Amino acid sequence: MNWLKFARVAGAIGVLSAGWTGSASAEADTVRIAKQFGISYLPLTMMEEQKLFEKHAKAAGIDLKVEWLRFTAGSGMNEALLSGNLDFASGGVGPMLTIWGKTQNNIVVKGIAALNAMPLYLVTTNPNVKTIKDFTEKDKIALPGVKTSIQAVTLQMAAEKAFGAGQQGKLDSLTVSMGHPDALATMLGGVSEINAHFGSAPFQDQELADPRVHKVLDSYEVLGGPHTFNAVWAAKKFVDSNPKLVKAFIDALEESEANIKADPAAAAAIWIKAENSKISAADAEKIIRDPKNEWTTTPKKILVYLDYMNRAGLVSAKTTNWQDIFFSGIHAANGS
Repeated sequence: MNWLKFARVAGAIGVLSAGWTGSASAEADTVRIAKQFGISYLPLTMMEEQKLFEKHAKAAGIDLKVEWLRFTAGSGMNEALLSGNLDFASGGVGPMLTIWGKTQNNIVVKGIAALNAMPLYLVTTNPNVKTIKDFTEKDKIALPGVKTSIQAVTLQMAAEKAFGAGQQGKLDSLTVSMGHPDALATMLGGVSEINAHFGSAPFQDQELADPRVHKVLDSYEVLGGPHTFNAVWAAKKFVDSNPKLVKAFIDALEESEANIKADPAAAAAIWIKAENSKISAADAEKIIRDPKNEWTTTPKKILVYLDYMNRAGLVSAKTTNWQDIFFSGIHAANGS
């Protein structure tokens, strides 16, 4: 879903919210969770495969059924969340901040927790592109969602730094919305106009293994250090109606993160089997062990993204406290 479509959906929230009920009743017995593609969703994959949410819900006295859904971008999840067809959405910081900003005066959507802190690489097969200043109209950059995905927002932030104030959208015309698996295949296939991809692990790692591909941009450089890549968010009505389930979700997520760090090899094997991935176990484990990839529920540099999105007019709501963007279950973390 593009930005204009989302804006129309968001503009209707005020009407929807008066009668909006979602799927939540007091401590629901069925919960719908959505995730996307990539090893960055490993904590949720571990939760799913090891039945950790069900385990912690059971300890709280709830026999829980979890339905796992798959999306290619956070904007589609936001639409499902707003329509009451989803309970927990997961994705990049950009879509989370977008829906947070659009719902503060109606249904109120906030973050539940971070999933990780991971760098995102913009890579290309064009040998003439050394920095983002070298891209021309002949280049096309695939990313999950034009304008709203975390990759799109990060590219805009980088463009603002490279080209100056007011030039954040200079490269937007080169971007194309495409899921990571398709972008990987399309770019390496060499028969499409798409010759660049702003992706995530493991797709960026697979691309860089090809001698034709080189890195143009690293999101850690743009943000000034490690930042949250993915997070989980939900609507206030669901959170207020299901306090035990929300706590069970966070507890399950914390256990999942601990399991990943305790046995990266086992986590790699679980992810490869669950995703039917073609990468080797050794390569998956290498990504999981990479010190740049932090498996943590602590939000990082959320406010850096928000500051840019405020300046760019992508989000109107403002705050100087990251806790305003997340529900209270994660407020004890040393976030930013």
